[in-house]
Order: sequence, then structure tokens, then C-alpha cells
Amino acid sequence: MGKICSCQPGGLKFIKIVNSLINNFLIKNNFRTTINKERLIMKAESFYAETIKSLQIHLHVERNLAVNTIKSYTNDLNKFHEWVKKITKKPIEELEAEDINKYIAYLFSIKMEGSTIGRKIASIKTYYLFLLKKKLIKKDIHNEIIYPKQTSYLPVLMSQKEVNKLLSSPNTNNDTERRDGIMLELLYATGIRISELINLKFTDVDTERQIIKVMGKGRKERLLPYHDSLAFNLSLFIKNRYREKTTAKEIFISNRGTRITRGAFWNRIKVYVKRENLNPNISPHTLRHAFATHLLNNGADLRSIQLFLGHADITTTERYTHVAKRHLSEIHAKHHPRG
Repeated sequence: MGKICSCQPGGLKFIKIVNSLINNFLIKNNFRTTINKERLIMKAESFYAETIKSLQIHLHVERNLAVNTIKSYTNDLNKFHEWVKKITKKPIEELEAEDINKYIAYLFSIKMEGSTIGRKIASIKTYYLFLLKKKLIKKDIHNEIIYPKQTSYLPVLMSQKEVNKLLSSPNTNNDTERRDGIMLELLYATGIRISELINLKFTDVDTERQIIKVMGKGRKERLLPYHDSLAFNLSLFIKNRYREKTTAKEIFISNRGTRITRGAFWNRIKVYVKRENLNPNISPHTLRHAFATHLLNNGADLRSIQLFLGHADITTTERYTHVAKRHLSEIHAKHHPRG
């Protein structure tokens, strides 16, 4: 009986050749699979980057949103995109509402504030409605995204006595504290937002008529009066500030000569809150709330307060009626003999 040739089927050399061919086939296919995956990833990344840029332009030009609002939308969507890549491994344009609702469930699982989750959902809905409008997705999924029920938010309330303590806390003989005092006075005198305050420029203040021009949310302009007790100190501050050698056009600057940031001013407020032993939750926005509530308590109508605050919808202003009622209830409970 003849020997089996190693090249014949069943021979050792033949088996090696077959194994080699199989390995080469698998390597080539794995390589192709890897290349295809990389191409898909690059395509998905490119799609997201391009659509985010387009969305930013849309929000700025067509919806007239403020720069900070657009930044918030972008940050929310970037975090959502990172989660999508890590967990679902799907292109963002191929997600179903079920995938997005899983992301919302994840946000709840990490104990995120309901208001923050609501904002993130609004950002995601805006993005998918934009994709639908541009015909970059076929299915409208935004109505299937679950919105959590929001608990009504009532702002921290400051009494007139507490406001007076806070406003009188800065030392007017110190340059930094004198600046802080003027800023605090303006917040309470006009009800402007912290972002509006730090962006005030010399050209925004009319010291003759005692009016400031504010560019609010949605780039809507409004004119706000301020009272006589603030007028002299503000005029003097602006005159002295104008003489300072800095290129900053903003009125309120840091020790480095650049516009003060909202974070820096918030930290300054904490100094005075601690000094006067006030509620540690007081923030720049608390003075805006105090402005509205104290006006309401002293007989101002809701429509006027809406105009002062720059609220697009009066229902946003109406929450101050609840604050005022809560305050009256507390006074009644504390001082009425049968409270």
C-alpha cells in the first residue's frame, strides 16, 4: 500500500495549507469588518458634528436665542451623544424613543435634579425636531420622549430687612467691595439677571434719565429705571471706572481688568451672606426674586413686573404670586393669636 502524499486531502501539508487559507480569510474579513466599523464611526461623528453646528446657527439666527442658552443646549447634547456612543452604540440619527427614554431613566438613577433633566430633555427634543425639519430623519420621535413631572419651584424669599443687611454689607472704602455694593444695588433696584448685569457696558447706562438698557433672553432689549438713592453712587462709580486703564467695555471688571464672571460675583455674594449670617442659599438670582416679590407685595401689577423681568410668558411671572401668598401665610401663622 502506497504512502499518503502530504499534499493530498488528509495529508499534513494539505491540512496546514487549508488552515493557512482559513486564517488568511478570517484575518482579511476581520480587517474589513474593523475598517467598516471605523468608517461607520467616522460617518456618525461627522454627522453629529455637522448637525450640531447647523443647530447652533438655527438657534441663533432663526430662534434668536442667547449665547449662554445655545451653550447649554450644546453641552446637554454632547453629554447625551457620549452616552449614546458608549451604551447604545447606534448612530444618533437611528435612535428610537425607547433609547432616549433609557437615557432619561439613567439620569434619574444618578439622582439628577428634575429641573436639570427637564432641560436636557428639551435640548434633545429640539435636536430631533431640527433633524426632522431638515429631513435628516424620517420618524418623528419627540412626542414619545417621556417628560418627568416637575415639582413647582418656589424661589428663596428674602425679607426687606435681609435685603437691607446684604446691601449694606460691602465696605465702600474698599475698591472691590464698593464695586460689589453697586452690583448688588443694581440687582435689587432693577431685577436684572446676573448675566445681564455683568454684560452692562458704559453705553447701556443713561445717568441723566436714570435708565439702563438691557439685552435679555432671546436678545430682547428692555429699558429699566433705577431709583435716586442709587443714581449718585452709580454715576460716581462709572466716572471713576471710565478713567481706569483697561480695554474692557463692561462697567464691572475683575482685579485683572477683564469683565467679572458670574461665578466670581456669586463667590463675592457668599462673602457678604456669611458676614451677615444670612441664608446660605442666597444667590444673585435671589435678589431678582426679591425685587419682584417686594413690588407685588407693595401693590405693583403682574403685567408691569413681567415687563421689568423680561418674561416672555406671564405664567413665569405668576409664580411670584405664590411666593407672596406663602409669605403672608407665614406672617399670619407667626403673629395671629390663633395661628
